[in-house]
Amino acid sequence: QVQLAESGGGLVQAGDSLRLSCAASGRTFGNYAVGWFRQAAGKEREFVAAVVGSGTITREADSVKGRFTISRDNAKNTVYLQMNSLKPEDTAVYYCGAQPNNYVTGETSAYGYWGQGTQVTVSS
Repeated sequence: QVQLAESGGGLVQAGDSLRLSCAASGRTFGNYAVGWFRQAAGKEREFVAAVVGSGTITREADSVKGRFTISRDNAKNTVYLQMNSLKPEDTAVYYCGAQPNNYVTGETSAYGYWGQGTQVTVSS
C-alpha cells in the first residue's frame, strides 16, 4: 500500500516556475514508478511525466518537454516535478500516481495509487 500527497501548487504568472512534490508513505516506495498527470477543467486527465523507481529512466509529454523535469529522492520518499517557463495552458489540478510494475507509462489505468491533487494556476 502506498499513500500519496501532492503539494507545491499555487497561482503564478506566465514564465514563472514551480516545484511540485509528491510525498509517499510505504517502505518499498523505491520499487514503484511514479507519474505526474494533470486535469484541466472540463478535460480528461493527461500524462505529464513519469519516473521509474530507481530514478534512472524518465519520460515527459511532448507538451512539457524541455520545461518540466521529474526527479525523485527515495531517501525522502518524494517525487518532484520542476516546472519552468509556465504557460496559461499549464493550468490544471496536478496529480501524482504510483504503480508497482515499475516502468514509465502515460496510461492512467496503469497507476493504482493516487494523491488528492494540487491546483496550479498560471495567469497571462
